[in-house]
Amino acid sequence: ARGEAGRPGPPGLPGPGATGAVSAATYSTVPRVAFYAGLKNPHEGYEVLKFDDVVTNLGNSYDAASGKFTCAIPGTYFFTYHVLMRGGDGTSMWADLCKNGQVRASAIAQDADQNYDYASNSVILHLDAGDEVFIKLDGGKAHGGNNNKYSTFSGFIIYSD
Repeated sequence: ARGEAGRPGPPGLPGPGATGAVSAATYSTVPRVAFYAGLKNPHEGYEVLKFDDVVTNLGNSYDAASGKFTCAIPGTYFFTYHVLMRGGDGTSMWADLCKNGQVRASAIAQDADQNYDYASNSVILHLDAGDEVFIKLDGGKAHGGNNNKYSTFSGFIIYSD
């Protein structure tokens, strides 16, 4: 007659061979697409804001001359913008984030005392290759701020298709 099975024994000694080095995990499957730019010069009316003080432009998808991000890698992207209304020049300013010319997010800065005020918003959008994303004034005056980056536009890829 046999008895019951006993508990497992302690772990054995390591096998022969050198132990490998511990290294950090790497995630190289997501393409590196990210940009951050500030607005140097004031803008007004109904124009695309040209954020011409480019700090980061991984993937070179943002064009400071046109103010537009053009998608090269299809996927899901995050964009955010903050536009400072020029104080003393009026009481309202509208700033829209557009994808291929269609408004996808809007923001308004409004101040009865004609002080400076911010218009800000953020979006997550799916983009196909060739899609353009930009910020357009829809009335009012945006403060430039030289190199101080009071007004900024940023974006990055979250997932590629």
